Amino acid sequence: MNKLYDVIIIGAGVVGSAVAREFARFSLKIGVVEKELDVCCETSARNTGVLHAGFTYKTGSLKAQCAVEGNAEFDKVAEELDVPFKRTGKVVVGFNENDRQSLLKYKAVGDANGVPGLAIIDKQTLENLDSSAGGEFAMHAPSSGILNPFIYNIALAENAKQNGVDFYFNNEIMSIQRKNGFYELTTNRTVYQARWVVNCAGLNSAKISSMLGIDGYTLAGFKGEYFVLDKKAGRYLTMPVYPAPGPTGGFATHATPTVDGNVLVGPNSELVEDFEDYGVTPAGMEELMTEGVKMFKHMKREYFIRNFAGTRPKLINKETRQVLDFVVEARAEAPNSINLVGIESPGLTCALPLARRAVALMREKEELIANANFNPRRKSILCFAEQSREVQKELIAKDPNYGEIICRCENVTKAEIVAAIHNCLGVETVLGIKNRTRATMGRCQGGYCETRIAEIIQEELQKKTTEVMYARRGSAMFTGKVRG
Repeated sequence: MNKLYDVIIIGAGVVGSAVAREFARFSLKIGVVEKELDVCCETSARNTGVLHAGFTYKTGSLKAQCAVEGNAEFDKVAEELDVPFKRTGKVVVGFNENDRQSLLKYKAVGDANGVPGLAIIDKQTLENLDSSAGGEFAMHAPSSGILNPFIYNIALAENAKQNGVDFYFNNEIMSIQRKNGFYELTTNRTVYQARWVVNCAGLNSAKISSMLGIDGYTLAGFKGEYFVLDKKAGRYLTMPVYPAPGPTGGFATHATPTVDGNVLVGPNSELVEDFEDYGVTPAGMEELMTEGVKMFKHMKREYFIRNFAGTRPKLINKETRQVLDFVVEARAEAPNSINLVGIESPGLTCALPLARRAVALMREKEELIANANFNPRRKSILCFAEQSREVQKELIAKDPNYGEIICRCENVTKAEIVAAIHNCLGVETVLGIKNRTRATMGRCQGGYCETRIAEIIQEELQKKTTEVMYARRGSAMFTGKVRG
């Protein structure tokens, strides 16, 4: 296999996958190396799934520019990539005069950033928009929306793959050296060479930056915990409900509907040393319960089906601890490299605008020839549960696997599981199936279907029982037999 590339992208989260798709618009040999077993395993999967409007970021900052740009184009992007998306709008609610002043401040910022339609609304108008929202008044941001973050990341990567990009999973970068005008990237499995390297390593972006020869960046891990509420709660909430930012900026616990009908409540925020500490705590859950009910009146324990945590890699000034803007740069000390550091929220909204800026940095150094065969369109796995009865009968007649329900909570069929396994990226984990089909995301959280999914992976990919992973290296579903 030829491991020599024009461009190697490090990281297959939403930004790395967006960068891969944008570079695929040109006649280049492109590879993506990812330390996890699939795309969308860390920050890109552990967030609220909101398309941000761009009113909390400093005017002129990269965060502000890219958020407004990414928001404006997303109807077209979602249609091209077949990504579930709803432009629901969002309300940022207040309870007192300090909150009102905060909302007026951020409305002014949003207006300066070019965010359309921002308005301060009274309690009655808030009630009319969403009767489940707390608050005495609010700022309404009609351009905000919700999307499926898993499918968006997957769609970007699939579209890149369909346009010729190679993806290499389970490849953790161990060292980077520059030899004879090329970068030599050594992973835990092999060695790659590239004329250009793009750092999209997210939580590890400062580490990769140092490997490239660009030192001085400090990332702080801010861990946030979430509750997932089932679809019985989802019928009450029509749009994200956020609290007015406090004096230091940033949002506390909020309530957000998902495009699939659930509700997410969170996150809180805790500074952590271990960027991969995804455990949740009783104290954190109690905090979410106390704060969440202020945003969403129907938050009840009976609706809780899961909790999870994610970590945001905030770029900070080491001395002042001030949170800094996104970095997208090409530096002389690391020729032919593009460095993206500190990409956290609103990274989901900003992914494609950031990718275009990465491409622009390469174009400053060399001419790029358009890929005449580039196709921006991609289709998701067909969702059996969303089809009419007539179409369902036709599907079962063509493929009996559509007649076998594997996940009862979400009505996911064996045919959808098999289609996900044979995805063009080469999916082989239970989490990979979950992210593509919603299997195991229902009320029972995989209690019925998880082992059946593992069995189908084993059968389809000819794996041993002990080789089937839940999500990451070392996450074996089974370590052996209980009975001989």
